[in-house]
Parts: sequence; C-alpha cells; structure tokens
Amino acid sequence: MTLERDRYRVVIVGAGIVGLYTAYHLARAGAGPIAVVDRGFLSSGGSGRNGGGIRQQWETRSTIRLARESIAAYRRFGSEFGYNIWFRQGGYLFLAETPAELDRLRAVHDVVVAEGLPSRLLSEGEVGAHVEGIAPGAVVGGAYLGSDGTLYPFPAVWGVYEAARSLGVEVALGVEARGVSSENGRVSRLVTSDGSIATDTIVNAAGGWSADLSRRAGLDVPNVASRHEILATEPLKPFLDPMVVRRSDGLYFSQTMRGEIVGGVTVPHPPGTARGVPSSPRFLTSMARALVTLVPRLASVGVLRAWAGFYDDTPDGFPIVGEDPRLPGFVHANGFGGHGFMLAPAASRRVAQSVLGEATDLDPREFGPGRFAAGPAGRAVEGLQLG
Repeated sequence: MTLERDRYRVVIVGAGIVGLYTAYHLARAGAGPIAVVDRGFLSSGGSGRNGGGIRQQWETRSTIRLARESIAAYRRFGSEFGYNIWFRQGGYLFLAETPAELDRLRAVHDVVVAEGLPSRLLSEGEVGAHVEGIAPGAVVGGAYLGSDGTLYPFPAVWGVYEAARSLGVEVALGVEARGVSSENGRVSRLVTSDGSIATDTIVNAAGGWSADLSRRAGLDVPNVASRHEILATEPLKPFLDPMVVRRSDGLYFSQTMRGEIVGGVTVPHPPGTARGVPSSPRFLTSMARALVTLVPRLASVGVLRAWAGFYDDTPDGFPIVGEDPRLPGFVHANGFGGHGFMLAPAASRRVAQSVLGEATDLDPREFGPGRFAAGPAGRAVEGLQLG
C-alpha cells in the first residue's frame, strides 16, 4: 500500500494492537495526519500469534492498574468498536507445585488484593474443582482471579484498525521501516522500503522488531526478541473455564469457545528475529509431555496446528513507554514481552499522551526509556512474565 502524503505529524511503526490503539487515541485527539506502516499483513506479528489471555494478576501495582483499565476497555469493546471479540471472563489460575511457589503466589495475591481485586488463594482440592481431571498431587494450590479471561485477537485488531481508519488514519501494510533520519537533533524522516516519510514523531510499536528499529535510529536499547511457540488441539467438550498457568516451566493453556485447547510451554530458542517464527518438534513433545502430566485425560487429544511468535522482552519486565530523551520525536511503545494485548488499551493511551506532550501517570523509573541508563540497582522488576 502507498501512503497519500509526503508528511505526517505522527508515523507509527507497527500495525499490531499497540500501534493501532495508539493511532486511534491520537486520531480521537485530533493529532493528525497520522500514518501507520507495517512490514507484514494485519495480524502477521505478535497480535495475531498470541493465546488471547488478559489478566490483572501481576507483581507490581503499576502493571495491575494498566491491566485493570485494559480489562474495562475490552469489556466495552463491542459497543465502542462494533466488533465482538468474544471476551470471556473465565478467570486466570496460577498453579503452585511446591510450598515455596505457593508462597510466591501469595505475595502476588496480596498485591492484587491491595489493588481492590478479589484474588483467591486455592487449596489443591479447590484447584481440582477448576481444572477437571488434574493429576493427583500435581499441585499444592494456586491463585485465582475470576475477572481475568480470554478473547479472540483477530476481531480486536480488525476493530481498532477500522476505527482508526474511519478517523482518517492511513495504514500502509507491506511497508518495512528501514531507518530514521534526524535534523538538529530530533526526528525528521522515517526511511521505508517504499521511500522516506517526513514526520515530527515516530512511534516505535514494532513488537519483536522494535529493537531493530531503535538501533537503526542510533539508540542502544535492551529489548530482546525471543521466540515462543503455541498450539491448538482438536475441539473437546467444554470442561475448562480459566486460563491455567504453571510458573515452573511456563506452561499455559485455556479452552476456546469452540472447545480447542490453546496453549504453550517455554522452549529456549536463540534470541533475535533472524530465524523467523517456525514451530519445532521439540516444542510439540515438550508441550505434550507437560500437558498430559498435568491433565492425563488429554493424552489422546490430537493437535490441529502449531505456530510461533516473538516476545519483546526487557530486563526488568516493564514495557518501554514514552519519548526517548536521546532523540526527541522518537517515542517508544514496545518491550511488552508477550503481553501487548493485555496492556494495549491502557498503555497506548499513555503513548498517545506522550506524543501530544502531555504528562502521564506512569513512573519513568518503571516505564521510561531513560531508566536503563542508571543501571539495575534499586529498580523495580515485574517478574510475572508468563501466560
């Protein structure tokens, strides 16, 4: 696709849920003209490759607050955007296999409760009531929040895409961002595979490829792209309401409204995007072993498909949001790990505020792009980076 103008007030790199939501907020604020460019097709990145989990159980209050605001946004998504995203609040259940893991979940539970959310600590028997057929002795307990849930990513992406376009945002797919030019110390142009675009502001919402773009702008960033894999099984009779997550190996799974089991488990891969996103036999065997050991009744279930995508990880587990002090006009909206969908409605609103020069309520020591210059000493960490 070709853009209609030579100059835009804002150019957003990445047409995933974070980039599109940012464009939507900016367009509603009258900040046009706005363009969004993406190297692939709609939903080709992480926004089309995730398990659709949306949770408010986090280790830090700031992340919980973003997640809670995002849950509220997804609840009203149908009325705001006219798309049914099948948001089902069946809860999130974190499993503990040992007393030490249960203590760690208790600390998370305490923070979540302090934020006014009705988290519950569960005994082994109570976990079994939520996960029919769980192996005896597989867990000692868990933590559960019933207002967490799952949604279908594709209609969410399309809904925000259509809304942004209806407000005048131009979206160019199949256009790769290749570099950033600056004049007098600030952003002046985005260089793309389809030519260069003059702009005052570039928003880096490129997900797993965000570090590549930042470095092409001359910025040293700590983001690391990591490949994660996921699968879907044949449909089963409904038996599972919550998303289930096990911290020890990163196992997570839920059951869709069609009856499929969708989930993944952590399998290490070399960092970076160079190897693409193929799925691997090692993942299939690891996932099968993890799932069947926990829920033996799933041993005979067939796998329909498997795929992979990139997380965009930061050292402290917090996303990077805001203008980079080293290059005015270059705004970060990245570093969300595998949780861009969970936080997109709320985080993108803060990105838009930053573009507009408005103050946000985000602590720069947790979310600001300049926080890494001071080193890790004393910095908060968001460690609940799975599921």
